[in-house]
Amino acid sequence: MSMQTRSGDIGTRARAIGLAAVRGFGLALVTLPGALLGFVLTVVSLALVPIGIGLVTTPWVLTGVRAFADWRRVLAAEWGGVRIPSAYRPVPRDANPWTRTFGLLRDPATWRDLRWLPVDMTAGFVTALLPAVFVLYPLEGLAVAAGLWRPLAASGGYWYGFVRVADQSSALAAGALGIALLALAPLAPRLLTVHFRLTRTVLGAGQGELAERVRVLTETRRDAVDTSAAELRRIERDLHDGAQARLVAMGMDLGTIEVLLDKDPAQAKRLLAQARQSSVDALTELRDLVRGIHPPVLAERGLGDAVRALALRLPVATEVSVELGERADAPVESAAYFAVSEVLTNAVKHADADRIWIDLHQVEGMLRITVTDNGRGGAVVAAGSGLAGVERRLGTFDGVLAVSSPAGGPTMVTMEIPCV
Repeated sequence: MSMQTRSGDIGTRARAIGLAAVRGFGLALVTLPGALLGFVLTVVSLALVPIGIGLVTTPWVLTGVRAFADWRRVLAAEWGGVRIPSAYRPVPRDANPWTRTFGLLRDPATWRDLRWLPVDMTAGFVTALLPAVFVLYPLEGLAVAAGLWRPLAASGGYWYGFVRVADQSSALAAGALGIALLALAPLAPRLLTVHFRLTRTVLGAGQGELAERVRVLTETRRDAVDTSAAELRRIERDLHDGAQARLVAMGMDLGTIEVLLDKDPAQAKRLLAQARQSSVDALTELRDLVRGIHPPVLAERGLGDAVRALALRLPVATEVSVELGERADAPVESAAYFAVSEVLTNAVKHADADRIWIDLHQVEGMLRITVTDNGRGGAVVAAGSGLAGVERRLGTFDGVLAVSSPAGGPTMVTMEIPCV
């Protein structure tokens, strides 16, 4: 039994090392060109502000930089367990170019992003690439020692690290160097975590920006109050126009039935059947109203089963993966449920998708939800859109929303909320 446990631990560590290498390599491929492109476009766009062109291009460029930074925040949380809060000041999308440009430039988070880009394309690139170097590069050294050196040496010489391979003895030296690098492979997961911590150090809000975080949280709380007031008005309107009207009509029918009971029993019987149907309809509307406020399955069985029930009602094939431990606080579950509902509604209405995947899991006190569809893409968090409403709802709980939706799809919406 102990041998099986030991072999299982070794397999788990090997998978973690290999996964860190693959993730680091993929991240390195994106980090350097992405950060370099964002930095160059920003510098050029800011240089064009005095002649007016930059007033048009700068908001688009800085919005792209923010999206790139938010995507890295999501990866840091999902791959490294490193949470990097986002604290951008909202800028109205319908504002004129002058207001949008200088509204973005007055945001301290914008300059934090711009300081992060040079770090990401240098130290960030190196720390992302090292896990792959320690895992994959030694394989090349072993292949050289096994005989690959012959065609390489025949082509005029070959350098493996600092070893010039020209014959079998130098090939063995390259193999020894590969083995030495392979001994460092267990550091791959830690190096990837170092990369994300470096990102948090530069990109995350520092203690000096506590006031900015307070301001953002104040705005989200105000949005929550406004949303709650609107929800109460909706409930009052639905009650007045729906169940209340049916109950009033039913009361009038019962009064008429009392009058007709002796004079016209047949008419009284018809009105009684109508009153019974009105009571059924009123009860159905009340149940629908209560379900819209807080679904019973959410209160009784938790978020996982509530989302599964939500998926069953969709006209699109949907897969739900749930890995949740202890239940989150009831307000958090409710916010997550309605956020998922809104995202699914958008996917069904606008994405033209035929398949949706939902993943819910908890990591270190955070509830993370990913909704992916294979639709046509192009989703944006625009003012007045459903995703903007989801972002405000999550912001009430200090949650974050990240959207990846290139033209042509797929669309991935990732939400992260503290469980408490």
